[in-house]
Amino acid sequence: MQIKKSPKADLQNKKGLFLEIGLIIALLITIGAFLYAPKEYRIEQVDLNYGPIEEEITEITRNEQKPPEAPKKVEIKVLNDILDIVTNDTKITTEISFDEFEEGMEIETTVVEVEEEEIEEDQPFIKVEKMPTFRGGDLNQFRNWVQGKLRYPQIAQENGISGRVIMSFVIERDGTLTNIEILQSPDRSLSEEATRVVKSSPKWEPGMQRNQAVRVKYTLPVVFQIQN
Repeated sequence: MQIKKSPKADLQNKKGLFLEIGLIIALLITIGAFLYAPKEYRIEQVDLNYGPIEEEITEITRNEQKPPEAPKKVEIKVLNDILDIVTNDTKITTEISFDEFEEGMEIETTVVEVEEEEIEEDQPFIKVEKMPTFRGGDLNQFRNWVQGKLRYPQIAQENGISGRVIMSFVIERDGTLTNIEILQSPDRSLSEEATRVVKSSPKWEPGMQRNQAVRVKYTLPVVFQIQN
């Protein structure tokens, strides 16, 4: 049985066409290969006529170390060369003459009286033989006087501020009060009121040490309390 082929499916008819197309493609590739030119690379010529660069060579100098000096000789004089050592039998002579001092001569002596200077110490005492007194009383008498003179500051009373103001002062030789200082206080207004009263204090009887009036330092607590 003979197989019938369709004329369209028979490739033998197109064999010549395929051959021509292949030759044309090969020819185009060949022409393209000849036309292709690689990029030009320029090679710069190296200048071989340069001269060598001369560098200055600095000589390294070394400080020559001087040889160590020989130790100086120190002469030590022996004490025997300075002092004349004598024995107990040697008679010692002196250039001082005692001719003007006759035997039995009375020598008058005078006694120089030195006045005893009073030493005043600026540093106040804390404790003395006789403590200062205020109106015949002690420090408690003065504290009661201060408490009775206090006027409670209005601003502290409105803000409910109360407490104790601790202060110090010095009773001078003339009985006046100086160097008033606030050591502790709950409020400035209370400190100012306590200082005002203490400054208005009358004179004290000064303290005594070795029958001399001296400066004495006191510490005083002042209490501020709001009365309900």
